[in-house]
Amino acid sequence: MLEPRGLQDVLTHQQGEERERALRALLMLPLLPAGRPALELVRRHAEYLRDWLGRETGWNLQVERQCARLYKRPATLDDATRGLPEFDRDRYVLLCLTCSVLERGEAQITLRALGERLLEAAADPELAARGFTCTLEAARERRSLVSVCRLLLDFGVLARVAGDEEAFVNQSGDVLYDVHRRVLARLPAGTRGASLVAATQPDLDFNERLAALVDEYVPDSPEGRRTALRHRLARRLLDDPVLYHDELTAEERDYLGSQRGPMAYRLAQAVGLTVELRAEGLALVDADGELSDEHLPAIGTEAHATLLVAEYLARAARLNDATIHSLHELAAFLRDAGDRYGRFWRKDARVAGAEVELATQAVNRLESLKLVRRVDGGVRSLPALHRYAIAEAQA
Repeated sequence: MLEPRGLQDVLTHQQGEERERALRALLMLPLLPAGRPALELVRRHAEYLRDWLGRETGWNLQVERQCARLYKRPATLDDATRGLPEFDRDRYVLLCLTCSVLERGEAQITLRALGERLLEAAADPELAARGFTCTLEAARERRSLVSVCRLLLDFGVLARVAGDEEAFVNQSGDVLYDVHRRVLARLPAGTRGASLVAATQPDLDFNERLAALVDEYVPDSPEGRRTALRHRLARRLLDDPVLYHDELTAEERDYLGSQRGPMAYRLAQAVGLTVELRAEGLALVDADGELSDEHLPAIGTEAHATLLVAEYLARAARLNDATIHSLHELAAFLRDAGDRYGRFWRKDARVAGAEVELATQAVNRLESLKLVRRVDGGVRSLPALHRYAIAEAQA
């Protein structure tokens, strides 16, 4: 039998593990719907999670019966690598229109009826003036709507009652959904609604409107500004694979000069990460790779090509890390690599010209991992890429 002190240690350890798992779950899926095992952990430790997130990041957490919503807001708005996989501008517009239709609809809706109402909403002349059209006549457009619906299924906004989405794409069937409006209402993470911004500040350009959506009140005092600064840095450390000093303002670099060790330790300890402090910046590394939406190495032709490009750039960076590499150069490298490794790649990746798309995908992936930076004329290696360099064998 455990002694009282030993039992207390076990319970404390278990509590710490549960809180870590709950935090990791919220960072991976900020809208955590019913049915996810981690939701029970979030409910159990809701008070601790609210306090920790509010103190360290300034993010709000709401926990309800149907979902838990962490209102993550980005530290920066100029990172083009963020976003949902395979979602371009038109699919994001489709997502917004779909949510608008669902918000005004009934508690149940069929996919066909959703499509019909969507066409009415998409007929707005302002959308057409900006190049957006949607007819749902082509299978490609119906598949885009299905992708949006499957995303909303993952979020818990929709629940499939009957039917199959592929049948809708093929025009041979339909799908019936339940609509969970309380979860739908939790989707927007801005501090102000888009309609309010449009009504009160109609002359803003796109970037200004985007900033207005997530604008937060900062007390005009030294303590208020320090807190906002700390929150910005913590958000970047939890959201980004690497934080480079040359990306920061002078004020942010000064703050990190004295606080980066304690801050990184607090975040890493709570979320189960490993701190890497380097001259060029710092990172919180997830050894399990759970918290990353991009992985390297990974399985598949594109992942293998990306790893080959990473090794190629890392070797070149050993000689001169300021070298700019063009997309044409990287495509030529992959064309040669195809002669050696092509038998392991997909058939369509081995045809003439496929190396350009492979090189583009590789650069996109490396940029999202903050291993390279796009510059005029191509890409330049960043310091974290050096870990992918393979040393020459020693005799």
